[in-house]
Amino acid sequence: MPSAELGVIGGSGLYELLTEVTEVRVTTPYGEPSDAVCVGEVAGRRVAFLPRHGRGHRLPPHRIDYRANLWALHALGVRQVVAPCAVGGLRPEYGPGTLLVPDQFVDRTSGRVQTFYDGLPLPDGTVPGVVHVSMADPYCPAGRRAALEAAREAAWEPVDGGTLVVIEGPRFSTRAESRWFTANGWSVVGMTGHPEAVLARELGLCYSSVALVTDLDAGVQSGEGVTHGEVLAEFARNLDRLRAVLFKTLERLPALRECACGHALDGLTPGLPGVPGA
Repeated sequence: MPSAELGVIGGSGLYELLTEVTEVRVTTPYGEPSDAVCVGEVAGRRVAFLPRHGRGHRLPPHRIDYRANLWALHALGVRQVVAPCAVGGLRPEYGPGTLLVPDQFVDRTSGRVQTFYDGLPLPDGTVPGVVHVSMADPYCPAGRRAALEAAREAAWEPVDGGTLVVIEGPRFSTRAESRWFTANGWSVVGMTGHPEAVLARELGLCYSSVALVTDLDAGVQSGEGVTHGEVLAEFARNLDRLRAVLFKTLERLPALRECACGHALDGLTPGLPGVPGA
């Protein structure tokens, strides 16, 4: 099976990233990933790309098998993940076309499986132990730094830091919900950043997000509110710029990880095959 060291989980409107790829179907203990993983090369480094919603946007956010997606990338050797996503702006200054690299998230989803360590046996009979990973700082500092530098190199001044509030979807926010998010000081709202970041941490992976604002959320704008078509249209308008930022981010990710992400399970009970723990 082809291997890769870097991974990209593409969001709404980003169903392809690499050319000249090898498509790999990965079977995981948690089910099938959203689609085949495309393995190719960027700047001499092996990269695995996985469309989060499947090609053609088959899967709504609440139906994505996040565990299968992260496990598939891990099984291919990926240790650093960049995860672009489409979001709504919660402040007037974060209008369409804004690029934000979050440093925090808030989980407002419900019912999503958000851990590999649920006490249930895997198909091989392994029962993962109880693990409580730290999520105080959910995004990899090296990945965030690479994304910020890449955006500036691409002449797209990013917002450095901010809180991504993740809602269940697939519906958009009510105006009251949106105003509440803004009143809490949160920056943007999306539907897929959780549980991706948590699952990546449980596998000892580096995970960073690049959030493209496609609209002002309902509590910020007037009118009838955003539509899915408008989100995809705005994403398409910025697709070439986002692709350039992603390529530059992948080039800038360190070949040798010196962050703490790979040590998230140190001293904790191991129980997942191939995942380091002590």
